[in-house]
Order: sequence, then structure tokens, then C-alpha cells
Amino acid sequence: MFRRLEDSAPERIEIEIDGEPVLVPAGISLAAALFYLDAMPSRRTQLSASPRAAFCMMGACFECLLEVEGEGSQRACQLQVRPGLRAWRQLDPLEPGANS
Repeated sequence: MFRRLEDSAPERIEIEIDGEPVLVPAGISLAAALFYLDAMPSRRTQLSASPRAAFCMMGACFECLLEVEGEGSQRACQLQVRPGLRAWRQLDPLEPGANS
């Protein structure tokens, strides 16, 4: 669905996804960083554990929810990456505290 048109951001910054350090282009959203890293799904639903990923990329659909800096259910498409950002995909919603 989404693809990078060109790699115009030569600067890379380090963030953490699920506790692993990764390099992503500076100036992109956290949702775009997940697509860049091919780190899908970004979460699973509460009731059925169905896989989900960013869909609208503008904050309307709420499919890109992540735990960011200890705060759950943050819209990744609304957050710009910055050096040292720590995020966890919400992959095990049926187990309380699984993403802590």
C-alpha cells in the first residue's frame, strides 16, 4: 500500500522499537518508520488479536496505536521520530502489561 518514493533523507537517527535499536530517516512519523523497517503488524486488536497497521496516516483510523515512552495507545502517525525515542508494538493485547 505504501512505498518510499525516494530516499531523500540522508540523515538517519537511532530509535528503539520493541527494545531493539534501529536507524530510520530523520523527519518521518513513527508509523512511516515502521513501514520503512517492514515492522508490521504494529499492533493486534483487543478482542480477536487480529493484526493491524497504519491505514490512513493522518490520525483518523486509530490503527497505528503503539506504546511510546511508556504511554499506551499512542497514534504513531501523529508522532515524529526523534533520537532515542522508545516504542513498543502492541502485539499481545490479551495479556495485561505485556508491553511494559
